[in-house]
Amino acid sequence: MDFHFNEEQLMFRDSVRALLERDCTAAVLRELWAGESGRSDGLWRGLAELGLTGLLLAEEHGGLGMAEVDLVLALEESGRACLPEPLVETVLAAAPLLETLAAGGGSAASVAGKWLPRVAAGEARLALEHPANPCVADAHVAELLLLLAGDGSLHAVERAHVELTRQPCNDAARRLFTVDWKPGDDSLLANAAGAMRLLDAAFDRAAFGCAAQQLGIGQKLIDLAVDYAGQREQFGRAIGSFQAVKHHLATAQVAVEFARPVVYRAACSLATGHADAGLHVSQAKAMADEAALLAARTSLQVHGGIGYTWEVDLHAWMKRAWALEMTWGGSAWHRGRLADAVLADVDNNPREGQLQLQGVN
Repeated sequence: MDFHFNEEQLMFRDSVRALLERDCTAAVLRELWAGESGRSDGLWRGLAELGLTGLLLAEEHGGLGMAEVDLVLALEESGRACLPEPLVETVLAAAPLLETLAAGGGSAASVAGKWLPRVAAGEARLALEHPANPCVADAHVAELLLLLAGDGSLHAVERAHVELTRQPCNDAARRLFTVDWKPGDDSLLANAAGAMRLLDAAFDRAAFGCAAQQLGIGQKLIDLAVDYAGQREQFGRAIGSFQAVKHHLATAQVAVEFARPVVYRAACSLATGHADAGLHVSQAKAMADEAALLAARTSLQVHGGIGYTWEVDLHAWMKRAWALEMTWGGSAWHRGRLADAVLADVDNNPREGQLQLQGVN
């Protein structure tokens, strides 16, 4: 079995990297933070022109009909660039959910037929309310919101018909909102039972997306620290020449490298519908979160107190790592999900379960 990325996937990654290095620099990020929406329609359209916004959608909806394994490297690049656009919420969470609903026909097919081609073309963003997250991310720029009613049913509501209240976030680029709205028969997409099944699948896709972005964030944090360690001098030498600094940076790099194949496996599992895809996603999210947080701590230690200041770019990536760790399930939740699966195997098959527990220990 070949686990390497093919030439087309690597070329797609390079194209996304080139776009983000040109249009999503640290200076651009700072300009966006100061703006009212914090988002760039031009940047979103640029991603759409590469096919990123419609990569998972079927061709009938204007997409490319590809899979998560084709997307994972681009997601990693979006983390490396600290991209503020709602890539995970729109491309991985909401749009595939709406497309799945549309396959059943009815009102969902009509909603999907209207909105998914616009998502693929970069003309619309989507937002999704999920019980795992206390607030709806990027509801202020989402033309269509998929919202949960009190009875658990799922509804599609245009932004003009909701009232948003912004909530605080330590990441200056994130925009989080509570949403006030009224459900109606004309907005209903799925009842509670059907909605929960779809929300579970959306949760796994979104958690995988955050894990892939954390890889890029962790690598960027290490790169920033290495660059600073090569410039900052103490006792007449660059601090990067000291063994203690090298060891800390190497430990962080190892954590990122160990998380990378786990995230790639989660992409394969989602793309192929593997029976344990959810568990693979949880392992990827937990490892990528912890790798990014370790890279953040290490990079901050290397920078010292200056790393907290507004003038240093480090804090943008550091705070993004903190924010992503807490969305779509934190590391503790995902580790708990893995533990529950292992203990369930112990109950069902004591010998095999004990072997797995030994492997965990």
